[in-house]
Amino acid sequence: MAVKAWTAKEVTEKVLEKRNLFILDVRNENDFNDWKIEGENFEYLNVPYFELIDGVGPILNKIPSDKEVLVVCAKEGSSIMVADMLSQEGIDAAYLSGGMKAWSEHLYKAKVYEDNDIKVYQFVRVGKGCLSYMVVSDNEALIVDPARFVNEYVEASKEEGATISHIVDSHLHADHISGGKEMADATGGSYYLMKSEGAVFDFFPFEDHEKIHFKNVELEVLAVKTPGHTPGSVSFFVNKKLLFSGDTIFVSGLGRPDLGNKVREWANDLYNTVYNKVSEIADDVIVLPAHYADFDGEINEEGYIGDTLGNIRKRNEKMFNATREDFLNDVEKSASSVKPPNFEEIIMINRGVQDADYERKQELEIGPNRCAVHHAD
Repeated sequence: MAVKAWTAKEVTEKVLEKRNLFILDVRNENDFNDWKIEGENFEYLNVPYFELIDGVGPILNKIPSDKEVLVVCAKEGSSIMVADMLSQEGIDAAYLSGGMKAWSEHLYKAKVYEDNDIKVYQFVRVGKGCLSYMVVSDNEALIVDPARFVNEYVEASKEEGATISHIVDSHLHADHISGGKEMADATGGSYYLMKSEGAVFDFFPFEDHEKIHFKNVELEVLAVKTPGHTPGSVSFFVNKKLLFSGDTIFVSGLGRPDLGNKVREWANDLYNTVYNKVSEIADDVIVLPAHYADFDGEINEEGYIGDTLGNIRKRNEKMFNATREDFLNDVEKSASSVKPPNFEEIIMINRGVQDADYERKQELEIGPNRCAVHHAD
């Protein structure tokens, strides 16, 4: 029986379709517990590859015959061998092409919004919990919080008959490497970032560009600005209809303010953001964050991750109606001690102080998103 290879795209489709799938993950136990392919109707068995070198006989009674079976490892080599062993035992098993590295890098595109002025697409990096966006108006495109896969956005803009003219990052990301600077170099688009985030390369500072206009788009950078997750975090209000909230507001909570080891000080900034800036925005505005924590819990009926601000306020009523002291205490208690893996090196690369080749970037980004951790009760 031939062993099949499934791409990350095919596995993503099974997640979206809520298919039944049995995953045999042959990475070590710590890696599996830290980060795995998640699906609402997925079932798992974790057996490290070294325990299967002499054969899969001991686990055959744990492999279902009525579900599709996918074998997963870090890079694909071990999963090919295990899938082949299962095949020899008469089990129709596939392996994940490229392993968890490929899973970490896959983007899928979903339409979020369209009116006479703009079209908006969301790019979901389902293996990392990262979200980025393309706003198209006539023949120009704005990219929000791009991942490092520049060609994906360039091709998407070409499909819309547009060129990338503006690129914005809501903050200096800590869990993944931004594609903003590379995209600007490749496309000639203008790249915007807060000066206070400390990048050492050339860019347009938001401190000098509180509004960006092109075609039928008005992008408003919220005040000075929306700190909390980092001191230079900003949110983008587009045409008074869409709030690209970066890591300030999530569908199910607020951004973590503890990565700079100033949790109470930054939590105070986050409180001011929520109560002095976000409070002025209408309930029907669609909030589109830079990360999510729970794919199945946060994806909506339209197939993208986002919600109206009114619904988010209701869902997180405790955080949106707290006294300053209660807010600070709750944030301080819930701020996680588990920070994004390799976050200090990733920040250095995003700042332009350090460089890394493709393989190193892959290694640095392996693992789950840990920016969307502060959720209201």
